[in-house]
Amino acid sequence: MKVQIIAIGKCKKNSPEAQLIAEYVKRSNWDLMVKEKDNATQAEEAKFLQDSIPAGAKVIVLDERGENLKSLELAARIEKWMLDGCSEICFLIGGADGHLQSTREKADMILSFGKLTLPHMLMRAVLSEQIYRVQTIIGHHPYHRE
Repeated sequence: MKVQIIAIGKCKKNSPEAQLIAEYVKRSNWDLMVKEKDNATQAEEAKFLQDSIPAGAKVIVLDERGENLKSLELAARIEKWMLDGCSEICFLIGGADGHLQSTREKADMILSFGKLTLPHMLMRAVLSEQIYRVQTIIGHHPYHRE
């Protein structure tokens, strides 16, 4: 499985968040990468996010108004996509002003990590861990405990 985190804002190279992201990328058996762009206007950010989606990829937009799923539920949804032939997923993280409607319309799923506001770089670290967790759930690895 190829997984991309496509995000607005650049993570500082040696920050604690960058170290966490690197740790989960290293642990992952999936091809996990992060693509970033500096903050810009909301329209420019939307263009970058939408233009970065590879053809045929499933798109998960992170948005506070999205579905709030348990890790097992997210894993089940992604596993179903895999069984249906999906080989690539993109997670989109918008800028400080969120996503335009045109970006939300590209989504196969709109996902919320709750109503809390999290710093964008910390959200990337949390998302990286959840991607790893989903992979271990699908692979029946004992990392996740319910």
